[in-house]
Amino acid sequence: MSELWTELAAYLTVEKTLALVRAAVLLVAGYLISKIVARAIGGLASGRLELQQSVLLRRVVSYLVMVLFVVAALHQLGFNLGVLLGAAGVLSVAAGFASQTSASNLVSGLFLIGERPFAIGDVIQIGGTTGEVLSIDLLSVKLRTFDNLFVRIPNETLIKTEVRTLSRFPIRRVDLQIGVAYKENIERIRELLFEVADRNPLCLDEPKPVFIFQGFGDSAVNIQFSPWALKENYLELKNTIQLEIKKAFDEKGIEIPFPHRSLYVGSATDPFPVRVVDGEAGKSVAGRS
Repeated sequence: MSELWTELAAYLTVEKTLALVRAAVLLVAGYLISKIVARAIGGLASGRLELQQSVLLRRVVSYLVMVLFVVAALHQLGFNLGVLLGAAGVLSVAAGFASQTSASNLVSGLFLIGERPFAIGDVIQIGGTTGEVLSIDLLSVKLRTFDNLFVRIPNETLIKTEVRTLSRFPIRRVDLQIGVAYKENIERIRELLFEVADRNPLCLDEPKPVFIFQGFGDSAVNIQFSPWALKENYLELKNTIQLEIKKAFDEKGIEIPFPHRSLYVGSATDPFPVRVVDGEAGKSVAGRS
């Protein structure tokens, strides 16, 4: 143990000790200055650039300032920067071959930043995941789902998958699928739906709601009714207007049928007897059809 301390004392001469102190001071100062400069740059760019561009600019400035101070600290310790740069180049090539997925995510991140299909704060849908964008980084995008889960999605997945930006435009359309009985008057149904939309304060007058006759279903006449709302009122309108439509249909005696089937057995001249079992009495009735 004493020999170790002796060797350490012989190595740590006054000059080397001062070099270590200067390097440590440069690293601490570099960290603090990088944060201050990045914050100042972000404040200046906040009114001129988008949020994602401002965040990216702050990170780039912070990394550049920190790299300069790290280089200065290594120079104080006597490292040959030319040798270090050569070794870093070799390591970068080796790391590139070893981590092709990361390289693909990095390139995809650059495409996302350049293309800007969405921004921080937007609500996007990727496959079965929907959430608010928290950050757009070079390797991944971070989301917060509506049930408050943190989701990280690699940039390569975003490039290869269909991405829906739900909050890109100021208004959204609420598509309601409605089925009514065949006996109902479709024109009267149309008028009633527009009356319900007119009474709902969340439904926009322009664009006007869309009424689409979708066809004849197995058990009902299928209709699509699509009012428009501001994006922040989308969910509230979707809930309230369906309740109002149900109430209006009940008041007017309009039937919303459930799926059913008609069974025909035999013919009018030669009916096939069917046994119907009465579940309550436990009895069977023959000859019903």
